[in-house]
Amino acid sequence: MTNPSLQDGIDKAGSPIKMLWQPGAEPWTPEVVEREYAGWRVEQRAWHEGVALLNLSHHMYDMWIEGPDATQVLADYGANNFEKFAVGQAKQYVPVTRRGQIVTDGILSREAENAYLLSGVPASQHWVQYHAENGGYDVSFSTDASSAFRPGGDPKLFRYQIQGPLAVELIEKVFGGPIPETKFFHSTPVTLDGRTFKALRHGMAGQAGYEFIGPWEHAASVHEAFLKAGEPLGLVQVGALAYTTPSVESGWIPSPVPAIYSDPDLAEYRSWLPLFGIEGKRPLNGSFFSNDIEDYYVSPFELGYGKMIHFGHDFNGRDALLKAKEEGGLRKKVTLVFDPDDVRRVLGDGEDPGFVLSYARHRVETSAGLVGVTMQTAAIDPVGTVLSQTLIDTAHSEPGTEVSVVWGDHPGAGTAPEADLGFPRIRATVQVSPFDRHARTEYRRDA
Repeated sequence: MTNPSLQDGIDKAGSPIKMLWQPGAEPWTPEVVEREYAGWRVEQRAWHEGVALLNLSHHMYDMWIEGPDATQVLADYGANNFEKFAVGQAKQYVPVTRRGQIVTDGILSREAENAYLLSGVPASQHWVQYHAENGGYDVSFSTDASSAFRPGGDPKLFRYQIQGPLAVELIEKVFGGPIPETKFFHSTPVTLDGRTFKALRHGMAGQAGYEFIGPWEHAASVHEAFLKAGEPLGLVQVGALAYTTPSVESGWIPSPVPAIYSDPDLAEYRSWLPLFGIEGKRPLNGSFFSNDIEDYYVSPFELGYGKMIHFGHDFNGRDALLKAKEEGGLRKKVTLVFDPDDVRRVLGDGEDPGFVLSYARHRVETSAGLVGVTMQTAAIDPVGTVLSQTLIDTAHSEPGTEVSVVWGDHPGAGTAPEADLGFPRIRATVQVSPFDRHARTEYRRDA
């Protein structure tokens, strides 16, 4: 018996929404690492005020793409500029459908002239591999799943991120001096006790820092070196809870719905995809409900990826993106700052609710009705309240605009999308995205 495909799952459920809608779904957190080491509040403050160590080794999928046509297939199905892509550089890969909507992003590193490493949520990897195999491109693929789905054994790579105001000081202690000056999202080779790996200048909360990536056989020794050198500086390890929250400050939206469920031209693709993968099992929930999956699709412009789109080459979805750019009218990415009193009232029954994390699509309203939808929401202790990355109509996107977030889970099909279900409202104020000043003003200044 063959394994069911994504299309099989849609057909059995009756629609993509009926397959994906799961009220009350638990939010994803990284695998393997402890949920908390010093407590999520202390861990969040570490990258704001001191130095933090984040272990990214277990929750990301990796795909190595090699061969004479590696650049060509990535350029044909991604909107990025491949004319300016140096070996050792990384980019946020932006694959789009023919209608100009995001499949999902990933981190794409150029390892050699004809070799790349695509990391992150596997939806982008599936997209590239399918089109390469069906388009006759001369490329090969090898993959390493996350630790939750790997059939056994260790990851191929370790990834440790050091970030915070004291990150550079810690790094100099570990390596005995400064590492070579490196542009944002570029890497440089480093050596520690005879072990060579790479340092990628990157920080998830927009703070100063590097991501160190190398073969798993060196993982324990590198980890121990950072812990030992970091002890006098108050180094804090970041657990799975706090790890999920930096993106809410840095402006990266981690969970866009892949725009692949409804286009008839993608029926073969859906039949190629497994049902028990990210595309078939990532749940939808929240107070914003629609029977039409396309109401959950997003444009890369809405995600803030406009500067990454390069119209100087032909690629799948180029015409649709050009049209969207010319017509405008897309939503804008903003940060909602929740009213602390309402947070305690709605989420904590009058008390501090503690850790809050949600990827639910909640309705954002004004007196004009629906004006936006939340994408990720989390408690940020240094800010003193809950923040939410949100896509909102441009007319309501000015900082200081007051809105309400409808907090609750619509039951799904069978109940009218606009039904008044008595959900509580949380007052919120629109602010810029990224919310973090460093991420907004200095993070990419030498990209």
